[in-house]
Amino acid sequence: MSDYVIRPLTAAELQHAVDWAGREGWNPGQHDAACFRPTDPDGFLGGFLDGEMIASVSAVNYDDAFSFLGFYIVRPEFRGSGHGLEIAQHALAHCKGRNMGLDGVVEQQDNYRKSGFTFAYNNYRFTGTKTGILAALGSQATANISVLTDISEDLLAYDRALFPAPRGVFLREWLRAPSHASRACIENGMIKGYVTLRPCQTGYKIGPLFADSPDIAQALLVSVLNTIPEDHATHEVFIDMPQPNAAAFALADALGLEKVFETARMYSDHEPDIDLNRIFGVTTFELG
Repeated sequence: MSDYVIRPLTAAELQHAVDWAGREGWNPGQHDAACFRPTDPDGFLGGFLDGEMIASVSAVNYDDAFSFLGFYIVRPEFRGSGHGLEIAQHALAHCKGRNMGLDGVVEQQDNYRKSGFTFAYNNYRFTGTKTGILAALGSQATANISVLTDISEDLLAYDRALFPAPRGVFLREWLRAPSHASRACIENGMIKGYVTLRPCQTGYKIGPLFADSPDIAQALLVSVLNTIPEDHATHEVFIDMPQPNAAAFALADALGLEKVFETARMYSDHEPDIDLNRIFGVTTFELG
């Protein structure tokens, strides 16, 4: 009889899950595994059949009230065997008592509904290039843009209005990661937006892109796009935008970005009270 064991992943095993995500076409960042794991080391689960990893899922508890699910992958040759459902049940147990969020790909959304998740809105992935985006943006004033390398109380407070839970552990790793470029807009001593760009298996992703106005979002975009080396100027740049933010979609249209992928943001209990009108770019589909 086969022995199926579900347990937390080691750091090396989590990298395997990230690599699987790449093969699924999700295009993870080069340092995602190292950035993600510290938030909740017990929240990244693997399913092992006779000692071989065949499934993964993440169930990251940010606090006692909110969790986010991701990395739900079963190796193709083991799909349809019930191993995915079993590891998903372990993930839900890890998050018990919390409102859970996820970004469901189209083919899994019915399964999430059956598990009690409710649709909130769509997120759409857009793509362009440094060359094309900067040509469309033109010259932007950047006098109020500063390099961001670590968290502060002001940043945590700003982020908390735009994310369903405090996430200081995650942000500390995200801002310090090698080759991530982060910038903040500071006016009169107050944060008005911030952004991170990270290299991925293919091209670059921008996320988060949080801003109090479209003009600030544009200035932040210019600041991080200019960190991309010139020999990568035609590489793809991806940004995931929430559909309820009409200004974000107008910006994507003005920049000539192409829509290439979509997810459904779903919650197990209720839609959190966050200001989507200031979210021009979602942080990640894996951790929210």
